[in-house]
Amino acid sequence: MDELISRIGECVERGKVNLAAPFPPAMKGLEGADELTKKALEANAPVDAILLACNDAMQRIGAKFSRNEVFVPELLMAAKAMHAVMAHLKPFFQSGTVKAKGTFILGTVAGDLHDIGKNLVSMVVEGNGWEVIDLGVDVKPARFVEKVRENPGCIVGLSALLTTTMANMAATVKEIRAGFPDTKIVVGGAPLTAAAAAEMGATGYARDPQGAVEWLNTIGVAA
Repeated sequence: MDELISRIGECVERGKVNLAAPFPPAMKGLEGADELTKKALEANAPVDAILLACNDAMQRIGAKFSRNEVFVPELLMAAKAMHAVMAHLKPFFQSGTVKAKGTFILGTVAGDLHDIGKNLVSMVVEGNGWEVIDLGVDVKPARFVEKVRENPGCIVGLSALLTTTMANMAATVKEIRAGFPDTKIVVGGAPLTAAAAAEMGATGYARDPQGAVEWLNTIGVAA
């Protein structure tokens, strides 16, 4: 059983989604995360053990991405493999058998239509055991406030790629703080720095998806 769970983790880290997937070439023709997770659950493998193996795998690929040892395509494939696993595990979350680490509300701020960085963060954070509510792009401050109200205790992630939308990010932080002063907010994106994040009143700053995960894991807020 341990070997099967370990193989699921390897598939996630290397981005092997399923049997039909040609990536990575070294694993072509082998079963992937999809088939192996199904087998593990049919054999009554502990759901928590499967999730832990996958979370560890996402941490490893995220760390490699931060060190420039792998790049966006590899990270995307790992996230897709993780999604294949989560499709099998989702019923256990819904039933309460497995509990998410917390709720993460994510979006690109008003005036900014860029979503690649946000999407990477969404997939990597979800792959690390968080429930992600992705609001998309060009999200107005009022929309974030609405979702914070609907999800008490949530954490908010704001993304921006354009320098011109930095003011909108600051305005969003301010509006969330006005209604929910204790809400934890992490910001990220190309024009951001830790100093800029602190100046606008954000709780934290993440340089990349792995940075967001590491920051979230230090917060440790339950949904």
